[in-house]
Amino acid sequence: MKKLLLALVLLLSAAAHLSAQGQNIKTQLVEYREGNTTLEGYLAYDASRKGKLPAVLVVHEWKGISDYTRQRCDQLARMGYVAFAADIYGKGVRPTTPQAMGAESGKYKNNIPLLRQRVNAGLAQLKKQPNVDAARVAAIGYCFGGTTVLELARSGAQVAGVVSFHGGLGTPNPADAANIKAKVLVAHGAIDPFVPQAELDGFFLKR
Repeated sequence: MKKLLLALVLLLSAAAHLSAQGQNIKTQLVEYREGNTTLEGYLAYDASRKGKLPAVLVVHEWKGISDYTRQRCDQLARMGYVAFAADIYGKGVRPTTPQAMGAESGKYKNNIPLLRQRVNAGLAQLKKQPNVDAARVAAIGYCFGGTTVLELARSGAQVAGVVSFHGGLGTPNPADAANIKAKVLVAHGAIDPFVPQAELDGFFLKR
């Protein structure tokens, strides 16, 4: 598991360029549902690899699934993972201004049960893919997505590990850290202006 987390950090923080020679990267949009809401995720995998593969759930930043999110999924696919970008906001909900992005992400940061339902729906969709080894699944997220994968872990989800990149660390339910089954890695900038010192000081994960 440590090797998996290290590989993800090296890839995603350095944006490594990997050769696609001999690979057959397939991508597709995937519609799925959470309750009455239609969601649209993005799936990427190397079709030249046979058998069950390890997988990574990718959670977008506050703008929703974007070119950046899809690029990360494609990079993971070239590494040999099945990558799936979960859609937290819903199909077609892609805010384009900072004000709209803040309002949309705030709906979920202020409603943790709904946030957990949406990210767990994405996890379930990834695990049901026929080429995924459900016992070898990790989750990563950026900013809003980093906050989200930490809540995925706090929900008690069955994942091998989660990695939060510059995500929010606070939660209204700190005792839920006792539910965590996954290994957790937080990549956080020391002078990140969006996470107050009090949130940093109060952040801990209890096993």
